Amino acid sequence: MSTELSRVAEKAKAEPKLRFTSLAHIITPEFLIETWMLMNRKGASGVDGETTVEFECGLDDRVQEIWERLKAGQYKAPPVRRAEIPKGEGKTRPLGIPTVEDRLVQRAVARILEAIFEADFLDISYGFRPGKGPHHALCTLRSQIISKKVRYVFETDIRGYFNNVNHEWLIKMIRQRVADPVIIRLIGKWLKAGIMQNGVVIRNDVGTPQGGPISPILANIYLHYVLDLWFEKRCRKSFQGESYLTRFVDDFVVCFQNREDAEEFSRILVERMGKFGLELAPEKTRLIAFGRFARIDKAASGEKPETFVFLGFKHVCGADTKGKFALIRIPSVKSCRKFLERVHVWLERHRHWKRRDQQKQLTMMLNGFYQYFALNHCKRKLDWIRQEVGRQWARSLRRRSQRHRMYWSYLKSRDWFKLPFAKTLHPMV
Repeated sequence: MSTELSRVAEKAKAEPKLRFTSLAHIITPEFLIETWMLMNRKGASGVDGETTVEFECGLDDRVQEIWERLKAGQYKAPPVRRAEIPKGEGKTRPLGIPTVEDRLVQRAVARILEAIFEADFLDISYGFRPGKGPHHALCTLRSQIISKKVRYVFETDIRGYFNNVNHEWLIKMIRQRVADPVIIRLIGKWLKAGIMQNGVVIRNDVGTPQGGPISPILANIYLHYVLDLWFEKRCRKSFQGESYLTRFVDDFVVCFQNREDAEEFSRILVERMGKFGLELAPEKTRLIAFGRFARIDKAASGEKPETFVFLGFKHVCGADTKGKFALIRIPSVKSCRKFLERVHVWLERHRHWKRRDQQKQLTMMLNGFYQYFALNHCKRKLDWIRQEVGRQWARSLRRRSQRHRMYWSYLKSRDWFKLPFAKTLHPMV
């Protein structure tokens, strides 16, 4: 982190109510080059078609030119290129891909906002924050369910969150800490830049396009004020029992001790979200009895507590080898299906690759899946995933020729057909 940025972070932490009036001077050619080195330089091209390789060829000159336009107030935010990525179940998620130049400027401004708002963000938020990630959120949630007086879990989903962020409210929230007109104008330009689809630019009065470096910090700022602060400062103080919120960007669950508190929260949350232009998906909103107390209560009637999904894991009330309550987390059905669909599509497109090259790619894909999902109690499910990938690969090999020899007895004896087994990589989560 640059010296200037470090000073801003320290000041933001020391003075929680300070509004920064002068920040644009931090964005120098040197700061932009430093930001470029921190970025993922393998991203796709924006509407202008320029690649990261082309941009980097004349990096010093380009950075100087960008800085001069920013200094003169002549920087224009181009529209983002619309791209659809698979979401599962035949659905897609729209992504907005900025130009390489715009991506750099967005990341530079995002670094400044992160330095300021990181001092304000609460510990209940885990998405796109330094030193925090999904496994930290899962670990915190596990601790709450096992060691706290948790009897109920409330889960919901914000419908089209990124597409419904209100621009006016967002700018008001940013102004709580940032009063530099240059930074505010830049953010306003990005919010209004629009999306180019089929050669036509579509401009919206609401929403932040997913895909740009500025999007995660803006999403966190919005829900910090809409949800986090409101829950900690207002809701928890009015509840009779214990309550805990765990949020990863727009995905969150709330644990409660008392059912009355949970039902009250469910009611007032709808009003709170509506005030800021957001809506909960009724079909994905529910309150369930969950935890060690729920397990005891349900066992009396021969039933089992319901389950819920958070960050790709299905959470189940179970027991350890000694019969004591244990929180079991396994990859959700949706997570497994999406991964196997991705493997299937890859095999269809690369059916005639050399077998060793296919093995290398499938090994990499499996290891990536293991890296996230290899928690305690997950090995059986991950072994099943490995087996399914092997079956898909075998079917793909058999389609190469009607006169194949790719029977299981043959394949299992081949060194090139071996795929890695999963190991528990996150025993403490």
